[in-house]
Amino acid sequence: MNLPPHLDLLRNEIRDAAADYGLDFFDTVFELIAARDMNMIGSYGGFPTRYPHWRFGMEFERMRKTHVYGLGKIYEMVINNDPCYAYLLRSNSLVDQKLVMAHVYAHSDFFKNNMWFGRTNRKMIDEMANHGSRVRAHIDAHGLEAVEAFMDRAFSLDNLIDRHSPFVRRKDRKRPRTEVPSPHREPPPRLKSKAYMEEFINPPEVLAERKRVMDEEQEREKCFPPEPEADILLFLAEHSPLEAWQRDILQIVREEAYYFLPQAQTKIVNEGWAAYWHSRIMTERALSDPEVVEYAEHHAGTVAPSPGRLNPYKLGMELFRDIEERWDTGRFGPEYERCDDAEARRAWDRKLGGGREKIFEVRRVYNDITFLDAFLTDAFCEAQKLYTYRLNPSTGAYEIANRDFEAIRRALLARLTNCGQPRIQVVDGNYANRGELYLRHAFEGMELALDRARDTLENAQAVWGRPVHLETASGGSGLVLSFDGTEHTEAKKELEDADRDAVEAAEG
Repeated sequence: MNLPPHLDLLRNEIRDAAADYGLDFFDTVFELIAARDMNMIGSYGGFPTRYPHWRFGMEFERMRKTHVYGLGKIYEMVINNDPCYAYLLRSNSLVDQKLVMAHVYAHSDFFKNNMWFGRTNRKMIDEMANHGSRVRAHIDAHGLEAVEAFMDRAFSLDNLIDRHSPFVRRKDRKRPRTEVPSPHREPPPRLKSKAYMEEFINPPEVLAERKRVMDEEQEREKCFPPEPEADILLFLAEHSPLEAWQRDILQIVREEAYYFLPQAQTKIVNEGWAAYWHSRIMTERALSDPEVVEYAEHHAGTVAPSPGRLNPYKLGMELFRDIEERWDTGRFGPEYERCDDAEARRAWDRKLGGGREKIFEVRRVYNDITFLDAFLTDAFCEAQKLYTYRLNPSTGAYEIANRDFEAIRRALLARLTNCGQPRIQVVDGNYANRGELYLRHAFEGMELALDRARDTLENAQAVWGRPVHLETASGGSGLVLSFDGTEHTEAKKELEDADRDAVEAAEG
């Protein structure tokens, strides 16, 4: 830690205030760095020891120009690690440093206690350095161009992971997944019985059902994979005809994709939690009178809403405040919901005092989807003017398009489902018995961008080494996109029942 004495004193005060409020965080190491170093570390995703790749240089240049031209700057960065690492910008004012420290301690508390971060690697600083060493060794052995070209393909596929995978107990993977078990399984033994008891002990309909279930299990086990596989990166790493260094790079990209996944799943609740606590710590413990106006200006800029855009700091913070007030006053549950007297609802106060306990429970259990699904109410939407907007082409201004609470909630949840990414699975790794890869997009109301889908097919085909197919829905009907390594083709296909229902719901 390289903080000067006056900032170290402030750090101790902020840390003690956060602990007094009940925040439980990792030991947090602050580093004071210049704007150029902040942009460099930010371009690497917060990890200064990552492997070389051109996209990091491109991101650094974008951040540098944004800072130089006054379009924005990174005030802080905090890394989910134990100990937690955070970077402070040397040019920040004293008030900003206080705010950032309070914000960081709240993030550290969230990283440590939220269940969606519970399966992440808490030593990722060291792991990223290990990844850097491995990639540099591959570059030395195979050349920068070859390694970087393959990494480009791997990065284009890094969203093809199973977002529930960290919480699923997987089957034993010791047996190679390409091995097909023998279909000649012995049926379960029939129970011995006297002749007149045969149909009672072994009813024909029960035996027929057991045989049907066994036949279905055997058919599934003949398939490759036996069940649809959502972790496409893992499937490619295990079964593609790759060289050892290429397989290693796929595994590195997959590991990092899972590390960053919870941050995408909890953007609103995580930033809302940090904004809630930095506002409490600053206004109640950390500010002197002359600093109030400067803090208010910065905080207002952080949580400022704007039509047509979702500010996760604003939405998350206000929703935490609403939850705390509701559980303090008892504005929840069947009795409150049954009350249809507007005046009685406004004056409702059971003085339960459970708000603080409730928001800590929310911090521990929820991600963005469950957070909004459980606590977004019509009263909250109305109070926060949380509507859907559209651009009026004649005036060039955004206008309210819909005030309906259910429509707003559905729009938000649709935007957050699967982190806004399409849900795609491997359904057949030996399609048409030719070793081709068949993928299926589970239609959830939003069609694929076909140009991007074709680019993804090209990269998947380059990794798989055989033609790749992708089934999706487009224009209300089924469509199969294919790429064989030289040309793209398309074919119509009848929609699955679930996709047909989803298409009809979207059109309705």
